[in-house]
Amino acid sequence: MDVDAIRPAAGVQRGGSDVPGGRRKQRVSMADVAALAGVSSQTVSRVSNGHPGVIEATREQVLAAMRELGYRPNSAARSLRYGQFNTIGVILFGLSSTGNSRTVEAIATHAAAEGYAITLIPVDMPTQDNVLGAFTRMGELAVDGVIVILEIHLLDASTVSLPPGVHVVVVDSDAGDRYPVVDTDQADGARQAVRHLLDLGHRTVWHVAGPAESFASDRRAKAWRAELEAAGRPVPPVERGDWSAESGYRAGLRLAARPDCTAVFAANDQMALGVLRALHERGRPVPGHVSVVGFDDIADASSYLPPLTTVHQDFAEVGRRCVQALLRQLRNEPADPGTDLVPTRLIPRASTAPPPDIGR
Repeated sequence: MDVDAIRPAAGVQRGGSDVPGGRRKQRVSMADVAALAGVSSQTVSRVSNGHPGVIEATREQVLAAMRELGYRPNSAARSLRYGQFNTIGVILFGLSSTGNSRTVEAIATHAAAEGYAITLIPVDMPTQDNVLGAFTRMGELAVDGVIVILEIHLLDASTVSLPPGVHVVVVDSDAGDRYPVVDTDQADGARQAVRHLLDLGHRTVWHVAGPAESFASDRRAKAWRAELEAAGRPVPPVERGDWSAESGYRAGLRLAARPDCTAVFAANDQMALGVLRALHERGRPVPGHVSVVGFDDIADASSYLPPLTTVHQDFAEVGRRCVQALLRQLRNEPADPGTDLVPTRLIPRASTAPPPDIGR
């Protein structure tokens, strides 16, 4: 058939434009497309769904008829029929942190590459009712599976659980063997930071930790302590922040007042920025008097003054593995529960050096 010669079949009306008398034209149907293209409705359905079992010439005929008639497949009806919506739900507790926002961005990017959209539902307070409410909303919005990004100890609590029968992947939590988990190797990143400072000759390393309820903060703090203890070094008291540069600044002022503090590991780059400012204001040059290491390797870390030594997190890989783990569940492929750790690596820059008494 000559595609360019296709003309509307008798009685077929285009689009949904108005007609005289104020009536709307009837919506173009799959049968209309089939009649115009000279094929069966089943063939039109296969083309609409991207089915590979259609010869190219026929596919072009059907696509030309769709364009001619202004036909748009009813994706909602198709989704209900086949039970697949090509949408991934993302439930998270806040977008303000670097880790959460970059992980969501990575999930959206890799989901799109697989032909999936994402539906985002932030939850303000991590309570059982809010979690179940979020899953209820996800059900109403028709998603195929859910990725849950946890910044707090939620799934560890016996009072909180996820609804059964839902395809779930969890990020940034110790969910044990109940759910597939994808996370940055928080502990190894912290160990690398501490070992770097000890190898430079520092007697010990002070730590500015994140919020006590944060899983990532807890993992990093425990690894910091364990590395110092394994090396037989004194373990200083922890300074606590809330991930913000301001909280890092307040902690930095306290550390700057301690002449025995020559090395600081901050649990994220924003708090490290605050520490740098506090040390500068108190006349403790970095790295001449004090070395500072952060965690995250945010885009601006190399532009700090001095450029910040930090632990790089591969958020893009975390997002990719989350999407792949969920798709394996949706495709009924083997997917064992447990934790999939994405490696970290130390990025040495100018904020770290031997302590002032080394090399004299």
